[in-house]
Amino acid sequence: MNHRSDRHMKEVEPKRERAILVAARFPMQLRWEVEEYLDELAQLAQTAGAEVVGRLVQERRKVDPAYFIGKGKAEQLAELAKKLRADLVIFDDELSPAQVRNLEALMEAKVMDRSGLILDIFARRAKTREAKTQVELAQLQYLLPRLTRRWTHLSRQVGGIGTRGPGETQLEVDRRLIKNRITLLTRELKKIAQQRETRRRRRREIFKVAMVGYTNTGKSTLLNALTNANIATENRLFVTLDPTIRSLKLDAHTRVLLIDTVGFIRKLPHHLVASFRSTLEEAVASDLLLHVVDISHPMFLEQITTVNQVLRELQIDKKPRIMVFNKIDLLEDQKIIPRLREKYQPAVFISATKGYFLQELVQAIRAAYNDDIVQAEFRFRDHVSEVLNEISALGTITDTNLENGQFWCRFRITRLNLARLEDRLRQFMEPRFVIPMEE
Repeated sequence: MNHRSDRHMKEVEPKRERAILVAARFPMQLRWEVEEYLDELAQLAQTAGAEVVGRLVQERRKVDPAYFIGKGKAEQLAELAKKLRADLVIFDDELSPAQVRNLEALMEAKVMDRSGLILDIFARRAKTREAKTQVELAQLQYLLPRLTRRWTHLSRQVGGIGTRGPGETQLEVDRRLIKNRITLLTRELKKIAQQRETRRRRRREIFKVAMVGYTNTGKSTLLNALTNANIATENRLFVTLDPTIRSLKLDAHTRVLLIDTVGFIRKLPHHLVASFRSTLEEAVASDLLLHVVDISHPMFLEQITTVNQVLRELQIDKKPRIMVFNKIDLLEDQKIIPRLREKYQPAVFISATKGYFLQELVQAIRAAYNDDIVQAEFRFRDHVSEVLNEISALGTITDTNLENGQFWCRFRITRLNLARLEDRLRQFMEPRFVIPMEE
């Protein structure tokens, strides 16, 4: 019985697609950089379930509009794909629909780019209703200009990388129906965003710390180490899609919320950033960012630049931030730590896996929390209970009094919540005074 069951499992297990990776090296690019990018693309391909059987790098002065790497090299690629029995060819840069059609006309293999591959991984990883909706929307927006070429070589039975989710379920619908579906998904995400905002509003009085960073830098491992959470961790890309929120005690009287967000990556598809904006809004609504960096990665400086670009796109690059250099236990050259400590302030150097220097990180969060707290005073004459309820929701009341018919309230509050409170209470307020916190 068990033998038959094992045999059946082997029969239904999908065959791993054999993939060739392709990149172009342009002037001013170093060869090792291109190879590092291909290594990352290989990780992505393996995460999607493919077996990498070859790679090709073409030196070019500029992109060929018809074949990206030029027709001659494309023909060589077709021969290589045939020789290696490749089912899939993955380009490290985004291809135009015309380039994909031309390349597929030369070879008996599916052609896709980094963006399509990342979208496919997200379709695999999506578990919640929100994540699934976001992924489907991003996939449809990506597929819409590519419908013609997909009609020519795909059927409902084909499957595999790049055809999961709407790539399989929407093959026979026309452009108008896909646009209608995009409209419906956009509305659905707005509803989900409103529900998320309602939940977020309940947490406004609590200081929020969002962990951001390149994918696979150890954010989930760090969340587990700091909060004794039991979040699944793997040495794979994009394990976490939905934000995970846990409480972190700074001392006996103070707790903050620690939020783990989706990891970023180089050339993250624009549609994906747009679709996941509501998820990333957990970072937008936070009071402090922990920018987690894998210091042992050979291209960690480029990864920092990528994350900074996404933070700028989200318009939160000016938010208070602590640089958290993780995986120091894997670092070969410890001499770079003083240089990085001088360049990035504030910065801490830890190992989430080994538990090294986690208390330094907690102290840095505590210092940022104290820097963010101010003591404010509001004065008003009417709507006393309404105003006090609003203040209590966002801060901690320390003193109240009534003088000459005027009510005043003194309270402690974060600077971000103070700005929110001012917007909500503008109609009731007399001039208010911010008093620095006593040491």
